[in-house]
Amino acid sequence: MFGTLVNILAIIAGSLVGLAFRGGIPLHYQQTVMQAIGLAVVLIGMTGALKTQDILVVIFSLAIGALAGEWLRIEARLNQMGKWLESRFAQSEGGIAKGFVTASLIYCVGSMAIVGAMESGLTGNHQTLYAKSVLDGISAIIFASTLGSGVSFSAISVGVYQGILTLSAVLIKPYLVPQVVDQMSSVGGILIMGIGLNLLEIKKIHVGNMLPAIFMPLIYYVIQQMIR
Repeated sequence: MFGTLVNILAIIAGSLVGLAFRGGIPLHYQQTVMQAIGLAVVLIGMTGALKTQDILVVIFSLAIGALAGEWLRIEARLNQMGKWLESRFAQSEGGIAKGFVTASLIYCVGSMAIVGAMESGLTGNHQTLYAKSVLDGISAIIFASTLGSGVSFSAISVGVYQGILTLSAVLIKPYLVPQVVDQMSSVGGILIMGIGLNLLEIKKIHVGNMLPAIFMPLIYYVIQQMIR
């Protein structure tokens, strides 16, 4: 769990730095920076999406995962939590919720979150999460300077998500073969692209409701092994 703790602290520290700069950045600069970040996020997603050639597995994972996420109402629950934080800390409408949901999805969807948390739980190797912490801390500065204080609360999501993955790593270790990891990374990359499109305000994509799709390749592999 130490790697996840470092990740949480990096996000909080980066957010505080970003908030310190927020008041001094004119709105049109903030908008241009967010567009640049959106394009960068799309590129990161494309890079991850190309990690596997098992296109059918990816397609079915996205479809089934989206159905599961809609049933669980994941994005609505994230928004509800963001709105609760917003009212709790007396911020203006949208001041916390948008930053919380956007940053939570970005920090949790990537393959580094999955692989890093697994490595941390299985071997005690925190190097991947350390690298992720640096990236998240830097991006938190930019996100917080444009999206506000909600970004800092995404550390809660990261702590819960990566904590669960770390603790459950021992149980799923036999199934984390390279093929499955690549498929999960590919699905995660596509979801990151969706986040980028949301940041660019091209089309509202309910990425939160697609989160279960990341774990569908793993479930598929487990079922394969059981019926053999």
